[in-house]
Amino acid sequence: MTDTDVRDLSPDAVLARIIRLAFGGSRKRYEQFLQAIREAIPPDVSVVLRGSALTGTRWADGKPFDGDGPGTSDLDLTFVGGDILKFWKDDAFYIPKLHTEPLADGAPDAAPVLVPLRRSLCRIARRPVNIQGTSNFLLYLRDVVLGQPYITLIQGVERAGEEEGVEST
Repeated sequence: MTDTDVRDLSPDAVLARIIRLAFGGSRKRYEQFLQAIREAIPPDVSVVLRGSALTGTRWADGKPFDGDGPGTSDLDLTFVGGDILKFWKDDAFYIPKLHTEPLADGAPDAAPVLVPLRRSLCRIARRPVNIQGTSNFLLYLRDVVLGQPYITLIQGVERAGEEEGVEST
């Protein structure tokens, strides 16, 4: 399957693909992964998965997920909403206060407070896990304008008295 046909799949089919590719078919490990995230982030933060675990192929060269062997492809998580961007260091943004560099092997201290979560997620998934923070607007642009699909793994809950995209004071 290719990037373009991921949008044609049912949510159940996409989830089945993710569990098969990213978690070796283990629904239990997938649920543990989600639980670890829920325990570590505020409830108003959404978590999306992008990349080859979703599409089945690597964007850069079309190589299949885990094409270099089991556990060789990473998982690309994006945290969206709430105050999640405050978890990143000021110098860890591609676009200041809107889009971070990923907390990953190449930037292991980009979001120090999330390092224990990342370690736990890598253990559960048995592969590298990258965690990025972004705004709702940029997530939309990546999906619609750049054609980079995503699936929401955890839907954040809105805080009382707060509208989408409007910060409370």
